[in-house]
Amino acid sequence: MTTLILVSIIVLLFFNAILFISLRKIFSYNEERQISHDISRNRQEEKNISIIISVKNEKEKIKTLVGCLKELLYPQDKYEIIIIDDNSTDGTYTGLLKVTENLKNFFVKELKTTGLSGKREALTFGINNSHFPYILITDADCQPQQYWLEAYSKMFSVGNDMLFGIAPFYQNKNLINKVSCFENLRNTLFSFTLTKAGIPYTASARNFGFTRKAFEKLGGYKNTKDTLSGDDDLLLREAVKAKMKIGLVDEEGSFVYSETKKTFKEYFQQRARHTQTSFHYLIKHQLILGLWHLLNLFFLLSPLLMLINSWFGILLPVKLIADIILIKPNDKKFGYSFTILEIIYLQIIYEVLLIVHFFNARFTKIKWK
Repeated sequence: MTTLILVSIIVLLFFNAILFISLRKIFSYNEERQISHDISRNRQEEKNISIIISVKNEKEKIKTLVGCLKELLYPQDKYEIIIIDDNSTDGTYTGLLKVTENLKNFFVKELKTTGLSGKREALTFGINNSHFPYILITDADCQPQQYWLEAYSKMFSVGNDMLFGIAPFYQNKNLINKVSCFENLRNTLFSFTLTKAGIPYTASARNFGFTRKAFEKLGGYKNTKDTLSGDDDLLLREAVKAKMKIGLVDEEGSFVYSETKKTFKEYFQQRARHTQTSFHYLIKHQLILGLWHLLNLFFLLSPLLMLINSWFGILLPVKLIADIILIKPNDKKFGYSFTILEIIYLQIIYEVLLIVHFFNARFTKIKWK
């Protein structure tokens, strides 16, 4: 038993060390990678970018969305914003026309003119009606930071076919918010590390981009219809299968913020959709994620094994200390700030909820808007 305990500790610490070192490398900027905030600099290399947003019954959010997009620090002739209304019934379309009527690079279209519905169809319709070779995707409830386009332009310039960035939630003191934010941080830490290692498996549609050429080569979203959600992760899956170059956008000023769900019912519905998408990841990604989560669950549940051997009691404290060492130096880099106490109890909640989300996704009928 003591051998099992020792080996488990070594394995956990080894993987946490890899995560820690990888994150240090990701955020060790040199002068060439940092965004210059001098707006008078040479703009000859800036890419022409189309921002595509699908909205459905988002009347209360569109004013904030448009206001935020107006603040992007990028030449207006270098980008366009195409917002597709996906058969809204709350006046979203007319609201969009009103708030964008004097904005020359904003274009609003209705998906219902095609007789189609659904987010993938709306995004495809928007991409087909766009004009530029680089595509960025975000959602109606999102607020990109001012240097969002600058950061993507820089990373597209080095030959990436597909990119994704940091998409944190706004933090507050609500328990649902704390759980959601911590969950987002843990998932982003792991996804960024695996992407840096050449094993990308997930991306957030709130902060996601690709070249038109790559999108067309993949046949658009035609191979991503395994689930109602997952247009982002499953498009990434197809890019991995096609051996495309996938990169990270981690510059300061390129985050895309959004609000968390306000009720546990909404939260569990959202997580069920996301977890169901993970059932359709590539096998190698499912194995890596499964082994990682099982290892962490073993440490979390180790106090129950003290009836067999009291030395099992050391595993949970080791795990929590390792979590603190990994998370505390890195949370602000991903738009968060957690106390040590929060890291301890939220990490325990996070691991337990992994089990809840798994069974919820397996046995609950997933609904869309």
